[in-house]
Amino acid sequence: MKRKFLAFVALAGVLQLSGCASLGVQPWERDLLAKDEMALGAEGVDLGLDDHIYFSKEATSGGRSFAGGGCGCN
Repeated sequence: MKRKFLAFVALAGVLQLSGCASLGVQPWERDLLAKDEMALGAEGVDLGLDDHIYFSKEATSGGRSFAGGGCGCN
C-alpha cells in the first residue's frame, strides 16, 4: 500500500512539473495577441474611469508624475 502511494505521489509531482513546460507564445499565435481586442486596456471608457480614480486617490502624493499635491477631492 505504501509503495502505491509513493508511486502516486511521484506521478503527481511529474505531472505538475510538466504542466508548465509550454509557457510562452508560439510564433503563429502572435497575430491573435497583437489585435486591439487583446490589449489590457481595450476599453477607452474604462481606462478613463480608472485614470480618474487613480488620480483622485493619489493626488495627495503627487499622482502620476505630477509635482505637488492636493486633497484628492473630486
